[in-house]
Amino acid sequence: MTESNGAPRGAGGGSMPDWEKRFRAPRVSLPDWAEDAPDRSLFVSNATGTYELYAWDRATGEQRRATDRPNGTTDGVLSPDGESIWWFSDKDGDEFGVWLRQPFGGGEDVPAVDGLEASYPAGLAIGRDGSTAVVGRSTDEDGTTIHVVRDGGAPREIYRHRESAGVGDLSHDGTLIAIEHTEHGDAMHSALRVVRPDGTTVAELDDTKGGSQELGLEVLGFAPVDGDTRLLVGHQRRGRWEPMVWDVASGEETDLALYLPGDVSAEWYPDGSALLVAHSFEARSDLWRYEFGSSALTRVETPPGTVSGATARPDGSVEYLWSSAAEPSVVRSTSGGVVLDPPGLKAPVSVPVEDVWVEGPGGRIHALVQKPAGATGPLPTVFEVHGGPTWHDSDSFAAGPAAWVDHGYAVVRVNYRGSTGYGREWTDALKHRVGLIELEDVSAVREWAVSSGLADPDRLVLAGGSWGGYLTLLGVGTQPDVWAVGLAAVPVADYVTAYHDEMEALKALDRTLFGGTPEEVPDRFTASSPLTYVDEVKAPVYISAGVNDPRCPIRQIDNYVDQLVARGATHEVYRYDAGHGSLVVEERIKQVRLELDFAARHLS
Repeated sequence: MTESNGAPRGAGGGSMPDWEKRFRAPRVSLPDWAEDAPDRSLFVSNATGTYELYAWDRATGEQRRATDRPNGTTDGVLSPDGESIWWFSDKDGDEFGVWLRQPFGGGEDVPAVDGLEASYPAGLAIGRDGSTAVVGRSTDEDGTTIHVVRDGGAPREIYRHRESAGVGDLSHDGTLIAIEHTEHGDAMHSALRVVRPDGTTVAELDDTKGGSQELGLEVLGFAPVDGDTRLLVGHQRRGRWEPMVWDVASGEETDLALYLPGDVSAEWYPDGSALLVAHSFEARSDLWRYEFGSSALTRVETPPGTVSGATARPDGSVEYLWSSAAEPSVVRSTSGGVVLDPPGLKAPVSVPVEDVWVEGPGGRIHALVQKPAGATGPLPTVFEVHGGPTWHDSDSFAAGPAAWVDHGYAVVRVNYRGSTGYGREWTDALKHRVGLIELEDVSAVREWAVSSGLADPDRLVLAGGSWGGYLTLLGVGTQPDVWAVGLAAVPVADYVTAYHDEMEALKALDRTLFGGTPEEVPDRFTASSPLTYVDEVKAPVYISAGVNDPRCPIRQIDNYVDQLVARGATHEVYRYDAGHGSLVVEERIKQVRLELDFAARHLS
């Protein structure tokens, strides 16, 4: 066994390589703006080497770092009146904490809500005047609770349930609260309830009842007009995510019937007359404007690639965060130019992705392939498996895959069953045979990569973080003869122990995925746990883990590592003082160096 110290061979000396510049280059998120003070914005940046919240006064141009913590901060909300910033304060990435509040212009951080103890967050909505807030909480003891707080008074509990739930939105006039809940026990498909601030129910919408299909709903936001009882809702009634309008007062549902392929989401334009439509299809995305009066759908011009977020401004312009696999992310505006362009080092470009479609056991599988410019196979190849699992890889900029390409590897990213963006059935297919379904799809793409001449069959690396780390450990155990190296970051390694140690919301998700608890369906957990197959692992394995991680807790990783140690299996472990990943740039660079070095040593 090797415990890494963060100083692999070849880590120092010489000029900074391109892959490291990509991590160090200042990045910014799409700015949020205050509804009633649109010149005031809040965004996240790594400008100081740690991801923190920044307040931006557009009228003066002043940008101020609002938070400053050793392990970073990314969860923050700007009040609609623009007067205060709410940010979530946890301990070193453990996601368990309280909301703090500070004035937009700077000042002391104070508890935002007196009387609520630390918890996992379950949504937050702030009233327009800043005096009302709806706070969602989750704890192992209480499940989910939702509280209304007025004028700094004592919080009033309006909702409580053992299953997962969360605050969806607060209406423009503060009289209605939308809640997403899974009281029916299916954590992958939420139902909706709208209540008054006293907790009395106004309306219910539940697509999980009365049919053979499991369909979900999500809150996209109340209309931004006082007295308007329309709620924008995401639904899956045609087998994919689409928006509709639900008038919670009359019960009327308006199907927008946009007929765009792939998943579709939306948000209101500030005057409520139109929707900004975000459309995702086959790993790319674009934007549209939908007019309520004419039902006209007009394209909002964006470059080919991926729009990771977008917002409509009061002047009708749209700001959006865009990137492609080759081009680093940038915040643009349809009014022209770049919205935020942080000074300093610029991230070098990478290479574009190529689309590959492979026939698999459950249907056609979409994979994204990158390789060094001009390179011909067979190449050492990294199968970089995305997390989630309800997520998908896209044609967007990612410093990690670009680093592998810089070092002469091909990178293959597989949107396996369980991924979003390919319809509800594709996303839901992994239930009960958790992990095994996804690896069937990875195997089909791996076979294509080898037979096509792209990948060297003797130099195949399986890698990923979070759910991707879980699939990595499961893959090197269930497919021990095909992988030369396994690189697992913050993985599930011992699923039974992980279930008992993880945060309550993830327990609910696991019960949905497996059909019960480890005690109720032990065979399913055993079949899907990497620990079951640890004695079959032949490939050298590298594992990195955050010691404060509430999603993939450290004890279950230690159990897996203990088994590797008992076998004398080749492996290295790197533990760091953070949660489910790090917000510190130097830490991210260190981890990539360790993975690059581990692979180089064991593939040579």
